[in-house]
Amino acid sequence: MLILFLIVLVDLIGFGIIIPLLPFYAEYFDASPSTVGILMAIYSLTQFIAAPYLGRLSDKYGRRPILLFSLAGASLSYVLMGFADSLILLFLARAFGGFMAGNIGAAFAYIADVTTAENRAKGMGLIGAAFGLGFIIGPAIGGILAGPDAANANYQLPAFAAAGLSGIAFIMALFMLKESLSEEVRKRNAALPKKKQLALFVEGLTRPILGPLILVTFLSTFVFAGMEATFAMWSERQYGWGPEQNGYLFAFVGIISAIIQGGAMGRLAKKFGERKLIIQGGISLAAGLALIPFSAELPMLIVAMVFLAFGFSIINPSLNSLVSQNVGENERGGMLGVTRSASTLARVLGPTWAGFLFAMLGRDWPYYGGAAVMFIVVILAIQLGRRDMRSAN
Repeated sequence: MLILFLIVLVDLIGFGIIIPLLPFYAEYFDASPSTVGILMAIYSLTQFIAAPYLGRLSDKYGRRPILLFSLAGASLSYVLMGFADSLILLFLARAFGGFMAGNIGAAFAYIADVTTAENRAKGMGLIGAAFGLGFIIGPAIGGILAGPDAANANYQLPAFAAAGLSGIAFIMALFMLKESLSEEVRKRNAALPKKKQLALFVEGLTRPILGPLILVTFLSTFVFAGMEATFAMWSERQYGWGPEQNGYLFAFVGIISAIIQGGAMGRLAKKFGERKLIIQGGISLAAGLALIPFSAELPMLIVAMVFLAFGFSIINPSLNSLVSQNVGENERGGMLGVTRSASTLARVLGPTWAGFLFAMLGRDWPYYGGAAVMFIVVILAIQLGRRDMRSAN
């Protein structure tokens, strides 16, 4: 598990480098706020398409080959981004990068392979901690490399740095990562009837427990992705910030996320259970989003970000843990890929929706709308707990 954690961490530092500067990069090519939202969404659209396929391939051929393939592709996508000299090429680079990012389902399946049901939430939290640390180190590096002035930012250097980090992750996986899925299980999975992506997605949605879990995953990611896509534009208009300041703030969010998912997630899951953590996380996310429009000064914004980081940090591993516990070993990679597809579909629609609200209604409306959606998530999570209790009686 530790080796996978390090590989995912290095790769996600590269991903995090891009986050604070991508909206400014798009605006450098005269993109509107709604176009920025679409640019953020295109990455997730191709990830949505790729995730179930890569998840099923990892069930058949093993987790390691899929991770190696996608890490090499991610490095290439950042190189293409660094050489982008138009908005169209920037879109193409992000689309290709999103396809390679469909490997996250295989990473979660790897964790499910090497953990038991009792410690799976802790294992999922470990990968979540890699995300958190990636968002600590990556945005800070990206902001420093790009510079504080959005009008004169260096967009090529951060992209090439991200490419180098994904390359390092590939080398680590090549020489250090062992396969988690036995040859016997792979052969058995290969002999199973193949299911098309849509059929697999529909099957997951129609299962009594799995379907609501996938829906909650979609909605919580939907609002968080909308916040990520529009926040740099919001902070530029509110505080006059550029990539560097946004990088530091996202790094702060990453610190909180890493502390919670890397150190506290296992204890929280044992004390409260995954379903209660989903409810708590939904309430926290709603509060954080609602506070952003009222953050006229930095201290209030810090409070809002603490709520956001805490909420999203406990929702994600809790959902992944429950999904892995409600599917069989032979379909774990595929169904975690479906869950990841729901998350990435949310990252397609969330930024598009938030960008539209930002452009049409004003800079605060993505956060008002996101808070309202999170109240729906809380209601769904409460209903899920009641349904599970009824089915157990």
